[in-house]
Amino acid sequence: MLKAAGQTHVGRQRQHNEDSYLVEPKAHLFLVADGMGGHAAGEIASRIAVDSISEFILHTKEDDGTWPHAYDEHYKRTTNRLMAAVRLANTRVLEAMRKDARLRGMGTTVVACLADDETMSFAHVGDSRAYLIRSGQLSRITNDHSWVFEQVQAGMLTEAEAEKHPLRNVITRALGGALQVTPDASEIEMRAGDLFLLCSDGLTGMVPEEEILRLVTQCDGDVDRACKQLIDAANERGGLDNVTAILVKAE
Repeated sequence: MLKAAGQTHVGRQRQHNEDSYLVEPKAHLFLVADGMGGHAAGEIASRIAVDSISEFILHTKEDDGTWPHAYDEHYKRTTNRLMAAVRLANTRVLEAMRKDARLRGMGTTVVACLADDETMSFAHVGDSRAYLIRSGQLSRITNDHSWVFEQVQAGMLTEAEAEKHPLRNVITRALGGALQVTPDASEIEMRAGDLFLLCSDGLTGMVPEEEILRLVTQCDGDVDRACKQLIDAANERGGLDNVTAILVKAE
């Protein structure tokens, strides 16, 4: 059984909220998308991503292997469905740009998870993140598709330097950025009490990971209150970006 909550806020500096999210406990589907692009195009891109991913998952069956993308034998069928949905969302964002020149240049990140009876599957593109909180410890499930993360991986920047770097918001992979997109995927065997956090960089750019862990654990499993506390903390620290958080608890 999964218990979940999600909240979003425009923040204290932006005029429009370009984040979109979905909490669909009955389908065991949860996702956050952080759009980019002028004239509210980012809001459109993130909404297209959320709508197309949810439509695909809700209208394909677990045993349906007819979707138009290659099947990766390294992952479970649930994970393959999620990856296929993310690739479809990329196609839909590109189609929207082709139909309306005003939307050209828009894009969106996405981080999504889909559960079966025992496994939580993840797929992501961009720098929106997924975390696992288990036994009082927080661990990052996703790696940012960003310039600074690549520099950290190459040993050119430390984690501390990356957090303050002026190019920390430059992402290297997004829906709408290329004809084909490859989402990163992972699978985690769920345990009772596990908490999964999906969030946009409006949270992680404002609130350190140790503070995220403290705020969530002090709510003692109340996912609604924890989401509110995370968003309040981001805004109290400046609210420089839209901020979105989803918490999913395995019970």
